[in-house]
Amino acid sequence: MLLLRVQIVIPHLRLYTRKNMNFIAKTCFKRSTRAVSLLTALISALLLASCASAPSSGPQSVPTLAQAIQQCTPCAVCAVCAVSPLAMPSTAIIPTIDPEPAVPGVEPVRGRLERTTFATLPGWGTDDVTMALDAFLQGCPALNSQPVWTKVCAAGARLKPRSSANITRFFETEFEPYHAVNADNSDTGVVTGYYEPLLRGSRTRSAEFRYPIYAAPQDLITVDLSELYPDLKNRRLRGRLVGNKLVPYLDRGNIDGAGDSATSPLQGLEIAWVDDPIESFFLQIQGSGQIQLPDGSRIRVGYADQNGHPFRSLGGLLIRRGEIKLERASMQGIKEWAKRNPQKVRQFMNGNPSYVFFKELPNDFSGPIGTLGAPLTAERSIAVDQRVIPMGVPVYLATTFPSSNQPLNRLMVAQDTGGAINGAVRADFYWGFGDAAGSQAGRMKQQGRMWVLLPRGYDPNLKTATVTSSAATPISPPTKVPQK
Repeated sequence: MLLLRVQIVIPHLRLYTRKNMNFIAKTCFKRSTRAVSLLTALISALLLASCASAPSSGPQSVPTLAQAIQQCTPCAVCAVCAVSPLAMPSTAIIPTIDPEPAVPGVEPVRGRLERTTFATLPGWGTDDVTMALDAFLQGCPALNSQPVWTKVCAAGARLKPRSSANITRFFETEFEPYHAVNADNSDTGVVTGYYEPLLRGSRTRSAEFRYPIYAAPQDLITVDLSELYPDLKNRRLRGRLVGNKLVPYLDRGNIDGAGDSATSPLQGLEIAWVDDPIESFFLQIQGSGQIQLPDGSRIRVGYADQNGHPFRSLGGLLIRRGEIKLERASMQGIKEWAKRNPQKVRQFMNGNPSYVFFKELPNDFSGPIGTLGAPLTAERSIAVDQRVIPMGVPVYLATTFPSSNQPLNRLMVAQDTGGAINGAVRADFYWGFGDAAGSQAGRMKQQGRMWVLLPRGYDPNLKTATVTSSAATPISPPTKVPQK
């Protein structure tokens, strides 16, 4: 009999004894002395037996965690508990098995790129790739440090005439396609969408505009782990110093608290205040946006940094708590829920500890600035996992339009990244600015496949081949690509 998932790993037995005993006693036994004694005897029996039935005899080897769990016979529900521990409310704090620690200096495999031919790309040649070339050339200043890219960028800039057919031949002549494959050998993945929203705000706080957009704090420290472990390229650790120790930075709950910016530990770092907390929340998910001020002017803000905490899906939390149904977990559905439940918004937003900080950008940029440092191009820029796909490269995407089966086969450019974009076949499609773009982005959660176009002679397996950026400095002024 095993209560509340008491943690057992064979042959390395691990029990959260005191914590579990206190929790179980309070929840199931109502502080009964007799029950606690029974629980103590039960744990003693577990220590001796390890499992409800012993594993089969054989050579003594150290099993994996999954094997150890499979070797144990499932335990019955505690007879003295009023309900099964598994049926307890979701708010109960139930200990879980710790993940096995990662090996320092080893980055997990996230996928690979396999050379193929253009004939394998579905719909290749049917897309008008004129804007794709323009988007690619926007990012060339970040690529020109490598000779192989200098040659390709120069050839693209000289290309005439700028017809779609001629540009298609350019990509076929100068590039080779590589099929993106996930770590599990699958070649499909999720394609979501994002956009540049417009918020209402002010430079000064008021009763109407009281939700702050913060700049990056000075005490936020970023450690590049690749300096310690080269295999952890693009991995960073963020925190703050307390004495001589680096500790996790403040999470969303610490920063926003109950929503009163006057008591925030980041007071004084406000770029602007906006009128809606859920719009501010989604601004952090999009990573960039514009804020319209009372006089009609606008300011553009872009991603500056992040607090280092993992991103947790608000939609997923609302589904698990029974607040919305799965089919309503789009951006639009979450905003509608927020309007109906203003008293719950802060509590559920704080369930996502990740927090994004911004910087003000010039208004004359043609679009928001992506990780590459180049302005994004509507419906031609995508965010990818740069641990698999190099920044700045053309990527052929085969997916479908939001909430439909209509094919969307398009040549894109990898110019951005995102906290939720992990794996070889995972992309975030940039739809552009405004409500129409937001409608498309909010509904997009499609399956897709991806092919990366790399210059001929470029080896994606060489560590020196990857072009990366930390989004620290945008290309300024933006490259003006000639328009036909």
